[in-house]
Amino acid sequence: MTDDMLSQDEIDALLNGGGGDDSSAELDKDKKDTPEAERLSVLEEDALGEIGNISFGSSATALSSLLNQKVEITTPTISVVDRAHLPEEFPKPHVAVGVTYTDGFSGENVLVIQTEDAAIIADLMLGGDGTSPDAQLSDIALSAVQEAMNQMMGSAATSMSTIFNKKVDISPPAIDVLDLEVDKGTERIPNEEVLVKVSFQLKIGTLIDSSIMQLIPVRFGKEMVEELLNPEAKEEPEQVTESPRVEESAQKDPEPPSVKETAEQAAPEPQYVGAPSGYGMEKADIQHASFQEFDQSSAMTPAAQNNLDMLMDIPLKVTVELGRTKRTVKEILDLSAGSVVELDKLAGEPVDIHVNDKLMAKGEVVVIDENFGVRVTDIVSPKERLTKLR
Repeated sequence: MTDDMLSQDEIDALLNGGGGDDSSAELDKDKKDTPEAERLSVLEEDALGEIGNISFGSSATALSSLLNQKVEITTPTISVVDRAHLPEEFPKPHVAVGVTYTDGFSGENVLVIQTEDAAIIADLMLGGDGTSPDAQLSDIALSAVQEAMNQMMGSAATSMSTIFNKKVDISPPAIDVLDLEVDKGTERIPNEEVLVKVSFQLKIGTLIDSSIMQLIPVRFGKEMVEELLNPEAKEEPEQVTESPRVEESAQKDPEPPSVKETAEQAAPEPQYVGAPSGYGMEKADIQHASFQEFDQSSAMTPAAQNNLDMLMDIPLKVTVELGRTKRTVKEILDLSAGSVVELDKLAGEPVDIHVNDKLMAKGEVVVIDENFGVRVTDIVSPKERLTKLR
């Protein structure tokens, strides 16, 4: 019986797993081989995840309005990827959309999506229902995907402006089919040896349920985290260099004689609401401002009447709108001579009269000596006009 029993060492080996030590050792080796400057701490991963969660949350809203589908983007997962291992991350062809930050930051950002998902997005953009997309992405399909990604990245940049409290802008996106097996489209990937991969789960209605990935250089990711956690770090040097100059100027010339003499000549007894910095605040005589009351019963003076007459010559743009409609990109491209575009107004319904693009009245179309005209039938009330001006 003792021969059939396992020893304690054998039981421990079975519990630990045959390949567990090797894989753990391999992960530890990879981590040790990565330079310290190219690693991400847990805090940095959490910060990048929060930035991606907020920025791509607004992107989901923009894409939903564009595709007329419910779009969900989950909380991202962050990992560091070696450029040499990218073929393992993307074994099949993908679509890569690259943008460069032109304002606020200096860096690159690449959005990578699966080819099948890009085909569905292109079909929805071109007026289809997304159920039978063309697997071969044509130039028109790639342009449609590019526009969708442009809206997404634009919304993400707007959200980043709010996060970092400064203007963030991006260049127009460039799109390519990424096939690492044949080294195609690799110019869209940032030229860095180590990259941060931010992976989201993307759901579009019942059509797409897969992942969408963002690749950014580690240096750029660390820069965003540093500015998020220490927003005043870059402003301190400017304040240190400027403060001595201001103090020195105030000490050398607290009351410039030329300016003071000029002020005394112009007003022997100055009454300042607020004195300029360095010109003797203790001498300022602060008083309440007095205003002349309007006499509504009095007639308008000739000068005021002339001023009002000057406004009468200002030109205003008057536009008559028959109606409006919405069409997809595919329907617009299909328009030709003889095509009929149906508007949202019924025959005989009053048309809208806009003054400087603001609705002011309604009327009916008439013909005057072979020219079209409009007869005003209703004036929008002042209350409604004020509401539309706000």
